[in-house]
Amino acid sequence: MKTPLVVIVGRPNVGKSTLFNRLTKTQNSIVDDYSGVTRDRVYGEVEWNGENFKLIDTGGFVPLSDEIFESAIREQIQIALEEADAILFITDGRTGIHPIDREIADRLRKTEKPVFVLVNKSDNNELGLSKNEFYEFGLSDVFDISALSGRNVGNVLDQLLNVLPEFDNDRTEDLRLKIAIVGKPNVGKSSLTNSLTGIDRSIVTDIPGTTRDSLDTVLKYYGEEIILIDTAGLRKKSKIRENIEFYSTVRTYRAISESDVSIVLLDANLGVEKQDKQIIDETVRRRKGLIIAVNKWDLIEKETNTAKIYEDAIRESLGKIDYAPIIFVSALTKQRIFKLIDLAKEIESERKKKIPTNQLNDILLPELDKTPPPATPTGKEVKIRFINQVGEKYPIFLVFANNSKHIPDHYRRFVEKKIRQHFGYFGVPITVSFKDS
Repeated sequence: MKTPLVVIVGRPNVGKSTLFNRLTKTQNSIVDDYSGVTRDRVYGEVEWNGENFKLIDTGGFVPLSDEIFESAIREQIQIALEEADAILFITDGRTGIHPIDREIADRLRKTEKPVFVLVNKSDNNELGLSKNEFYEFGLSDVFDISALSGRNVGNVLDQLLNVLPEFDNDRTEDLRLKIAIVGKPNVGKSSLTNSLTGIDRSIVTDIPGTTRDSLDTVLKYYGEEIILIDTAGLRKKSKIRENIEFYSTVRTYRAISESDVSIVLLDANLGVEKQDKQIIDETVRRRKGLIIAVNKWDLIEKETNTAKIYEDAIRESLGKIDYAPIIFVSALTKQRIFKLIDLAKEIESERKKKIPTNQLNDILLPELDKTPPPATPTGKEVKIRFINQVGEKYPIFLVFANNSKHIPDHYRRFVEKKIRQHFGYFGVPITVSFKDS
């Protein structure tokens, strides 16, 4: 089942980002967080009492223009209602109820989603009494908290876990290949999905999502069921740029986290832009298989070396992510679209590949002996002793050495290149970790 999604909403300066940072970075609840597509960190994962859920902070999507602020807030609340499994509504206990708070509460009251009213900046029991006025919203779950100190945040999380869906640790894992087609808005994701599912050799059924309207599609490809994870766009077009990005980010990052392989779709007319890089970085950070697909290739005037020039430019832009295949497709004409499925199957096989320990050491240790890590700042020799592969879902290589904490990042990259040179891992992010022997 899909990991539950919780969205933080509220007007500016009530502490949304402070709460987000606490939930995604304290010792009790660290998984990860990172820069989103606008100005702030907006997406992370929270672990609490052995359970995980995704967290979105709408604070990164507040529009720059005061003229469209209230409209933007309304749109964000609507998107949150459509996408979230639960909503954390942050208010300010020191300033009391604001008219925008009332408008947000009016919208939240009409939903069937669980809503928690968090009266923030209640740093002690005396200040916590201010929560009483917030019961006028007609929302039953009201908590006085301090996002800064963590006061009562644990109580909120305990109650939150009780209402989130599908915390079933014994559920059977779905072993079918899951492919996410992701990218910026308007690059052709829906067209590609439709082209893949609309041809004679595929039999298509729909699997309803959890509480949302999105559908994952089962593509039967030469007898094998493959899940295409839906990242469809807004049903009602947003008028505000930040909200289009907010919605796109929610759908995109959720799809990546649920996938085995992500196909990042680029627009051939635009090349690699900032948002494309962030989507690619997220795919790599989550150690998913990666394919770069350049769509709308049918619109490009071709010369002898056009594809090579495009590929060279993309690889230069992506830097060290040089292991991902780049393929030129057209969702409209169906040019090479099924090569994407074949590549995804190949990459997923690479993700699961295990190299015998003796083979790893017999091949790599002599090469690493020839080019050892630099000495420590005090001049001590650093020597690689042993290499072992671990990790069930993606490849992790533990490299044991003396004085391992002094091994620089550029040597980690060198070891990764040697692993790829000898053992492949085409389209697969790998992790190289140094440990003391």
